[in-house]
Amino acid sequence: MLLLPEVRWAAGSLAGFLLAAALHLAGAPAVLWGPPLAACYLTGGWRSARDGVAALRARSLDVDLLMVVAALGAAAIGQAFDGGLLIVIFATSAALEGWATARTADSVRGLLDLTPSRAVRVAPGHGEEIVEVDDLAVGDVIVVRPGERVPADGVVAAGASETDQATVTGESLPAPTGVGDEVYAATVNGSGLLRVTVSREASGSVVARIAAQVEEASSTTAPTQRSIERIEQRYSVVVVTATVVLFVAPLLSGELLVDALLRAMTFMIVASPCALVLATMPPLLAAIATASRHGVLVRSAEVMERLASTTVVVVDKTGTLTTGAPEITAVHGAPGWSRDDVLALAAAVESGSEHPLAGAILAAVPEAALATPTGFRAVPGTGASASVRGVEVVIGRPDRVLADRGDDESDDGWARRAVAEAEALGDTVVAVVADGRTVGVVVLSDHPRPSAVRAVARLRSLVGRAPVLLTGDQPQAARRVADAVDIAQAHAGMLPEDKVAAIDDLRRVGDVVLAVGDGVNDAPALAAADVGIAVSHRGSSPDTAVTLRSADVVIVGDDLDAVPATLALARRAHRLVRANLVAAAAVVVGLVMWDVVGHLPLPLGVAGHEGSTILVALNGLRLLRRSAWPADTCRETGGLQR
Repeated sequence: MLLLPEVRWAAGSLAGFLLAAALHLAGAPAVLWGPPLAACYLTGGWRSARDGVAALRARSLDVDLLMVVAALGAAAIGQAFDGGLLIVIFATSAALEGWATARTADSVRGLLDLTPSRAVRVAPGHGEEIVEVDDLAVGDVIVVRPGERVPADGVVAAGASETDQATVTGESLPAPTGVGDEVYAATVNGSGLLRVTVSREASGSVVARIAAQVEEASSTTAPTQRSIERIEQRYSVVVVTATVVLFVAPLLSGELLVDALLRAMTFMIVASPCALVLATMPPLLAAIATASRHGVLVRSAEVMERLASTTVVVVDKTGTLTTGAPEITAVHGAPGWSRDDVLALAAAVESGSEHPLAGAILAAVPEAALATPTGFRAVPGTGASASVRGVEVVIGRPDRVLADRGDDESDDGWARRAVAEAEALGDTVVAVVADGRTVGVVVLSDHPRPSAVRAVARLRSLVGRAPVLLTGDQPQAARRVADAVDIAQAHAGMLPEDKVAAIDDLRRVGDVVLAVGDGVNDAPALAAADVGIAVSHRGSSPDTAVTLRSADVVIVGDDLDAVPATLALARRAHRLVRANLVAAAAVVVGLVMWDVVGHLPLPLGVAGHEGSTILVALNGLRLLRRSAWPADTCRETGGLQR
């Protein structure tokens, strides 16, 4: 903390004031206590004087200049120690503001220090070499031994372990990690040895993006803060004008010069909007830092403030409320065909496919039982075909595969009935045809995430109404997921432009819309909403990159609970801002009335005004505490931290 210039100057000012006060109380002459008191003025006030003069040259007034003038005015009328106290407290307020901003950024940028500077890379001859992390390229394979920190973002190519991802995602328990799983720089490998294929350069790692995001957010200004700054200029002119009136009017009525000047200087101090200026940004920046420590990147203070005003939440289905990974729920076979027989044929054909359903079917068949297909051919929108052990197998959409064959319903009526029942429930169905005969029907479902019901309930509690589901899937599937997570309003079959239109309709009636999605088809909706939250769980794929660029908030760790947690944090930050504004305004009004109507002692005015400024700054920093993040409390209690 002492490394900050603001803190060093404030400490020097305090030291000079205390030394001068001690000498004065001991009865020392002014020649002894005068220099340390002058040093107090100089070290604590030179930065404010510089900024105030710069503002004056730009034809504007600010609180820095008002404070310096008030302190010098107090010294001019023999109240040098009162002016010194003002300088000390004002410098302390500036130091607290600087410390708050620095801590907000350092709390996240400190993650960069956790990233190793070197990595063990697999050399072309299968040996190992130690290289700088900055020299790693996408596609390089690195070795991460037990207990080591992962040096770069990547995908596990070999090995199994568990990784402590608390530094990036905020998840308290180590995550099981195996082949195909993504790992992040600065996370800690557990008990297994991993070979990781680098997926991002060092500058593009999740940790680096978090640091850059917080730095960018810290440089932005919230709408409330901008409003205060616009008012501050006019308000400062009013304060100066009123100060002159309070000085001249008593003089004209016969009051002593010293008394009139003292009253005017006291008014200038207590009427200055220092606490109001500091009421907004510390809570918002602290909230941004806390969210970032838990894997949630908020682009700016303006986004955090808009998020707090959310009146309706719209969510995507696939990959957002659901896992995005279909699972086999049923297999219907023709007479004489078992479940394993049907899946073996389907998996053999799908082994050459890149369709999302292929993974679910392949996962259900042991690798040893997987036959090698020949003559594989994919038909977009329909399915695929191949020869498996001399049998011509076609798999795909029932309405295309069965209809194209022109089967008589009596031959495969069982299959058509199974398809109708599954599709009525919103499931996805794949028909399997061997040598012109329907031999099986595979039913797959994309299940809701385990946290979906809890997240939807918390969003309803926060916003006061259930989220709205917008999906491009078929109505039955949309309704099934909506019922499972307790959403009443669900719109299906929506193209990206349809989602944008639905969001525009909500905004036109006065709603502040929060949109949550994960895929490239959600990018337009995230951009159209007042606030867009992207749930990132697909590594560095191109569609994820598009979605993240469109979003105002990015959840790195694929944690749906983080959506209501971030909303609750934004609401709490907004409440702190309002409380700060009310408290600061009350202190200013109270002290001004006391000075105008009665007689407010200068030391009491200084203590009341600058004390409120310090308290406002410290109140905002409460959101930097670990307990400020609501997600852990929500998981344990099932409720939202209020």
